[in-house]
Amino acid sequence: MSTTQETLVKSFREYVNKLVTYSQAIAVLSWDLRTKAPRKGTEARSNVIGMLSGEHFKLATSPQMEEYLLALEEPAVFSTLDPILAKTVQECRKEFDRSKKLPADRYQEYVVLTATSGSVWEEARPKNDFAAFRPYLEKIVAFQQEFIGYWGYNGHKYNALLDMYEPGMTVGQLDPMFATLRAKTVDLVAAIAASPNQPDTSFLTKHYEPSEQEKFNRFIVEQIGYDFAAGRLDVSAHPFCTTFAPTDVRITTRFIPNDLRTALFGSIHETGHAIYEQNISMDLFGTPLCDGTSMGIHESQSRYWENMVGRSLPFWNHFYGDLTKQFPTQLEGVNVERFYRAVNQVTPSLIRIEADEVTYNLHIMIRYELEKGLIEGSLAVEDLPHLWNEKMQEYLGVTPDSDANGCMQDVHWSEGLFGYFPTYSLGNVYAAQITNTLKKEISNYDELIASGQFAPIRSWLKEKIHRHGKMKSPNELLQDITGELTNANYLVDYLESKYKTIYQL
Repeated sequence: MSTTQETLVKSFREYVNKLVTYSQAIAVLSWDLRTKAPRKGTEARSNVIGMLSGEHFKLATSPQMEEYLLALEEPAVFSTLDPILAKTVQECRKEFDRSKKLPADRYQEYVVLTATSGSVWEEARPKNDFAAFRPYLEKIVAFQQEFIGYWGYNGHKYNALLDMYEPGMTVGQLDPMFATLRAKTVDLVAAIAASPNQPDTSFLTKHYEPSEQEKFNRFIVEQIGYDFAAGRLDVSAHPFCTTFAPTDVRITTRFIPNDLRTALFGSIHETGHAIYEQNISMDLFGTPLCDGTSMGIHESQSRYWENMVGRSLPFWNHFYGDLTKQFPTQLEGVNVERFYRAVNQVTPSLIRIEADEVTYNLHIMIRYELEKGLIEGSLAVEDLPHLWNEKMQEYLGVTPDSDANGCMQDVHWSEGLFGYFPTYSLGNVYAAQITNTLKKEISNYDELIASGQFAPIRSWLKEKIHRHGKMKSPNELLQDITGELTNANYLVDYLESKYKTIYQL
């Protein structure tokens, strides 16, 4: 590499690191806005986030960035770059081409809108006030449609949004996959509902003091592998995980006094995300590659730890004694098998994040179909409440008692995360597919979980998935790990095997 080229590479690395630093600052402010900031500070904080995001946007789409990319993409130069730098150039090019098409002032206005909208949603939801939230959501949808017009798209307009979170995935792939999952799920739910072997869950809704829940949650997530020296657990209206660096990955949860499950499994879920982020190679730090490769792969890790580990019988054979010590009165007379069946109860519910793993995908399909309608313009924001209720009745046989428990229950739309929801179901699909291979390669898998020895499992996941960050695409990871591309049959087999046993079908 010539001296001139070395200077170019050094300058580019510094420029990219500056972009990453801006992103970290924005992430810290956003985390604070959702966890610690006073309500009256919302507008001022949102404006700061908007200003910094605008500066980041300008840097990412500047003439200087374009000069860097053109110089580094020259075949004679690109062929000499190390793999991380070459992938960084490709990632920056993709972001440059996408962002350059957006007017900078419109993008900054959008960022301020979504920062403000999130706080409006937090206030409006408890009041069941869709009317207060509606104008913000209408503006967000209009921005999404406007941005798609700038970006362009292949096939369905929704593909432009879906590709942001799950590169390579399309409506054409999702529609038949979801149709199959829906048919299989409806049949399984019907069989479960008809079973006389329904679990008793009454003990799960006794009073569980939030402070005591927090103690146990901290214990359990640390046992699984969350590193508190590189993170923290806080409370927020909607649980989330946010990352500033592999050495600073924070999670939140919410405690409900009369339901043990919400915070417990929500915390394990967010821990799955955090373990992924905490184990990305530090070689990628300071680049846009220091992140999960897609939201679907990310979700596969959270759903794996929450459901395939956290709701398994071997897991509770090990930890149930610890739980009964924390809540001896509430769990008196309840053995581990009864507890296991209770936390795997299948029943149609109103709230997605509280849904069981069998009906969960139906919740996602409802959001997916409504999002497609909003983006293509076949339905309006004002129609969401009644359309949501109709689909809930059609898919799950329940009707929300309020918009707070209906179309306003998720934070995602207030933050402009259209195209995101399908990745939750893809996460379930990926998790089952990856776990099938994991169990083949770690022969004493169940014994490890039953003895609380998670290090070998974490090491396998780190080697196969976590350390790579965005160096590999979702399809490359799946192909390398399982030898095939996305296959929903593993999820169907997992659900049918587990729940036919629990419900003695």
